[in-house]
Amino acid sequence: MVDDVVLKNATETAWTVYRARHPDVGARDSRRCLLKRHLHKRWEARDSDTEELASFGIAYLHRLPRDEC
Repeated sequence: MVDDVVLKNATETAWTVYRARHPDVGARDSRRCLLKRHLHKRWEARDSDTEELASFGIAYLHRLPRDEC
């Protein structure tokens, strides 16, 4: 249960930061789903805290090509 909270908080943090820097991205953009899957895989591979996962998520979102989402 605690692990789910870490993953959820990291996803929300990364998504909020990304959208703050990219106001043209909608709340239900497909990148959110990609982010969630990426962080879940990352979290399963290596137990991380919320801040670390969020920073991985922000970096991941910045690497995504805009035209493929």
